[in-house]
Amino acid sequence: MKRLLALLATCATTLGLTVAFSPHAVAAVGCKVDYTVTSEWQGGFQAGVKVTNLGQPVNGWTLAFTLPDSGQKVDQGWNATWSQSGSTVTAAGVDWNRSLATGASADLGLVGSFTGANPKPTAFTLNGVACTGSVGDETTPPDPGDGTSSGTPVGINGQVHVCGVNLCNQYNRPVQLRGMSTHGIQWFSQCYNDASLDALADDWKADLLRVAMYVQEDGYETDPTGFTNRVNGLVDMAEARGMYALIDFHTLTPGDPNYNLDRAKTFFASVAARNADKKNVIYEIANEPNGVSWAGIKSYAEQVIPVIRAADPDAVVIVGTRGWSSLGVSDGSDENEIVNNPVNADNIMYAFHFYAASHKDAYRTTLSRAASRLPMFATEFGTVSATGGGAMDRESTTAWLNLLDQLKIGYANWTYSDADESSAAFRPGTCDGGDYSSSGVLTESGALIKSRISTPDNFPTS
Repeated sequence: MKRLLALLATCATTLGLTVAFSPHAVAAVGCKVDYTVTSEWQGGFQAGVKVTNLGQPVNGWTLAFTLPDSGQKVDQGWNATWSQSGSTVTAAGVDWNRSLATGASADLGLVGSFTGANPKPTAFTLNGVACTGSVGDETTPPDPGDGTSSGTPVGINGQVHVCGVNLCNQYNRPVQLRGMSTHGIQWFSQCYNDASLDALADDWKADLLRVAMYVQEDGYETDPTGFTNRVNGLVDMAEARGMYALIDFHTLTPGDPNYNLDRAKTFFASVAARNADKKNVIYEIANEPNGVSWAGIKSYAEQVIPVIRAADPDAVVIVGTRGWSSLGVSDGSDENEIVNNPVNADNIMYAFHFYAASHKDAYRTTLSRAASRLPMFATEFGTVSATGGGAMDRESTTAWLNLLDQLKIGYANWTYSDADESSAAFRPGTCDGGDYSSSGVLTESGALIKSRISTPDNFPTS
């Protein structure tokens, strides 16, 4: 967003290999674990671990299991705090999945290594109680929860790509992806859990989740490994629900993305290598460049995109534009500087951001003109003013959404959170509960955006 947010509460997430037991943990009565090796290479593997609570609700949990071979080791994990002592591995719930209602599940993941055999783990327990449900193995076929179901956005469209000025699906037909952006995951991680993403996919009918990973402002630079793991976890959660994940390297202050060039190369090399085989990942390499020329942005993009392409040659990459991703309009320029000097890369799009109460006809005219010459994606927009506050401008928001629909430009609304600001979709305190869809928890902005997103996509398949 176009301001430095000052928040009273910071949700600190630790995803290193250290033990963390909740003081409020209570015993589970029963549980089920599905363990699936999703990929394996010489001496290494990646696995998904889904734990389902079959007993009474728990507030704080620790999953434990035994690695049967002495050469097996957990190198890193996500969506839990992981630890290994000898052959025993523990994974403790973190802030956004600490509570598990009866029948609720937590999706975890790990990357490990082995020197001998790589048999599946045994003796799973949840808070010390044996998990007697079935345990999948390497040959378990995917279920609809992996995002491959034919009825989901990813299941229908597959790997998207740029064709001409459009985003196109596996049938080479233009598509519009509509969804929501997280707020800063360092502040609102409690808003992104199984219940909220189920609601986003099933009730809101969203096509994508934009994962806003701030680089400064208590973000990535403070814990690169932890934030990388959290982003990867949200990618997996979106994939399991058949949604696209837009990985947003949320640079804002300072506005010149070249300040974070080395961090960007490190981050995108990691997430691109890890997610290269997924069909649901799109990369947004610089959120809102400001106080920097288009030449500076272009130089940054032409250094970061090859890093992504080295690992993931097929994914779409979105490049931020001048003037807080306004195509330069907020700096007194327009799209011609990009048309006349485009980024030297294929399969890319350009970002356009707007806030409906602040940005009106001049911005809409520029986007309309640009969309005939450049592939555009509205990776962030709000229904209110550029500060994130003030009254919702229903008339301008409706005009914007109608234009985006007409031009088949995808979008992500700011924000799928319960921040105390009028741009948020939820009323404050919503993320402490489990309801993310009813009229009682939605703000005026959230109700309008949900009503627009949840209309049928009608993706073309021929």
